[in-house]
Amino acid sequence: MKLSQLLERLSYQFEGARTKDIEISAVVTDNRIVTPGALFIAVHGATVDGHSFIPQAIESGAVAIVCDKPWWDEQGRQLAASLENAPAFIVVEDCNLARALLAAAWYGYPSEQLTLVGVTGTNGKTTIATLLYKLFSKLGYPCGLISTVCNYVIDRPVHASFTTPYPEELNNLLQQMVDAGCAFVFMEVSSHSVDQQRIGGLDFDGGIFTNLTRDHLDYHKTFENYLHAKKKFFDGLKKEAFAITNLDDRNGEVMLQNTKARHRSYSVRTMADYTTRIIEESFEGMSLLIDGQEVQTNFVGRFNASNLIAVYGAACEILQNENARKLTAGITRHDLLVKMSELIPVNGRFESIRSPKGFSAIIDYAHTPDALVNVLGTIREILDAKAKGKVITVVGCGGNRDKGKRPIMAHESAVHSDLLILTSDNPRFEEPMDILNDMQAGLDSEELRQKTITICNRREAIRTAVMMAQPDDVILVAGKGHEDYQIIKGVKYHFDDHEVVREAMGLNPTGEK
Repeated sequence: MKLSQLLERLSYQFEGARTKDIEISAVVTDNRIVTPGALFIAVHGATVDGHSFIPQAIESGAVAIVCDKPWWDEQGRQLAASLENAPAFIVVEDCNLARALLAAAWYGYPSEQLTLVGVTGTNGKTTIATLLYKLFSKLGYPCGLISTVCNYVIDRPVHASFTTPYPEELNNLLQQMVDAGCAFVFMEVSSHSVDQQRIGGLDFDGGIFTNLTRDHLDYHKTFENYLHAKKKFFDGLKKEAFAITNLDDRNGEVMLQNTKARHRSYSVRTMADYTTRIIEESFEGMSLLIDGQEVQTNFVGRFNASNLIAVYGAACEILQNENARKLTAGITRHDLLVKMSELIPVNGRFESIRSPKGFSAIIDYAHTPDALVNVLGTIREILDAKAKGKVITVVGCGGNRDKGKRPIMAHESAVHSDLLILTSDNPRFEEPMDILNDMQAGLDSEELRQKTITICNRREAIRTAVMMAQPDDVILVAGKGHEDYQIIKGVKYHFDDHEVVREAMGLNPTGEK
C-alpha cells in the first residue's frame, strides 16, 4: 500500500526527502519486527516510549516513521539531518490515535462495512454484548463478537487477549468479519481502550452504557478520569448512531451530555424509553414484563433484568438503523422478545451448579464491590422468599490492581453473607497474604470478623465452602467467572472454578453426565 493511501485521514506534518508515493510493506509498533519497507509508529506505552527505538527501526529498514511533535522538534530534525537516506517522518499530535487510524486504513476501514455497536460500563458489558450477538444470530444474521471471554467470527471462536484488542488486532478481526459476511458486530469497549485511542477510526452505529462503579483506579487514578474515559466513547459517536444509557445509574445521563447520537434510555426502576419489571424469579430464571408482554427468561436478578432491557432497547434501535433497516425488514419487537426468551446466561455470569445434597453454587465474575452487592442481593432476595438457606461467599481480589477496593469487597461480602471465606484470586506478582490482609481491613466490626475465615489456597477455600453447605444453602464463588486460570508469581496455571466446585460436589468436573 502506498504511504499516501495510509495518510488520507491523518492530520500530520510531512518531513524528509522521500515522497508519499513510497510503498509500505507493513505497519508496526514493535521495532524488533521491523522489516525493510515498514512504517514504524513510535507509540507511548505504559512503561516504554517507542520514540527511543526509532534509530533501531530505521536501521532495520523502516522507510516511514510516525512520531509526535515534541520528539521531532527536540531530536527528530537532528537525526534526520544526520542520515544519508532518511525515512519519511510523519509528525502527529498523538501517536496512539495515529496508530488506530493507520490500522483502520491498512485493513480498508472494515468497521464502515458493518453495523458496529459498542458496550461500555463497569459491569454487564460481556453479558450485553454476548446476548446481542446471540440474539441477532438467532434471528438468522451472521454476526461477530468482540468480548472479554472470547471473540467470534460468526460461529468461529477467536482467542481474546484483551477486552478490547489493540488497533492492529482489532481491525484485523473486523476485516475477518467483513470477509466472512457478518452484518452485525457487537463489542465491549473498555475504558483502557478509549483512553489509549484503540478504538480511534472505528465507525460505531450505536453505543450502550451499563453502569459506573469503582474499578481500574490503578490505571485511571481517579474516578473522574474513569468516568471521562467512558463518556469520551459517547462523545465520539456520529449523529446517525444511537446512544442508549441506563437511567438507574447516576452517571447514565452524564454519558449523553455531549453526544451527537440519538439519545435513548432504559431502566428497571423509573420511566425510560425502554423499561421492564420483574414479575417472578427463582434460581432457575425470572419472568419479566417488557412492552406489555410477559417474557420468561433463563436469567436471575435485577442486574440481569437491567442487562436484558438494555439488549432489547439496543435491538429495537438497531432495527431503526438506516444501514440495518434493509436487512431487518420484517423483524418485529415481538420477534425480539420470542428469541430473547431462548437466550441463556453467559459463561461465568450467575451460573448455577446444583449439588446432589440439595444446595447450590453460583459462579460469577463479580470483581467489583457493586457487582458483588448485586449478586449477593439477588441470592438473598430469593432465599428470603423461601425463608430458608444460608449464603456462603468465597471471594478474593486480584494482585497488582486497585488496592482501594479490597477492604470494600470484603466488607460488602461479609455484610451480605452468613459466612465469608476470603481467598486468592489472581495474585499475579503480589504476595497472596498481603492481598488478604488488605481485604481483612474492611472487616470493621467483631460481627463481621466472626463470620469470616481466610483460606489462601482457592481450591481449598471452595472445598471448605462445599463441605460446610447444608441443603437449601447457596455458595457464591466470585471474582473469576469464565477464567480458567490463576496467575501466581507471573505464571498462569490452569484453574477453573466450575471444575473445582463440581469436583468438590462429587460431580463430573467437566459437567458431562
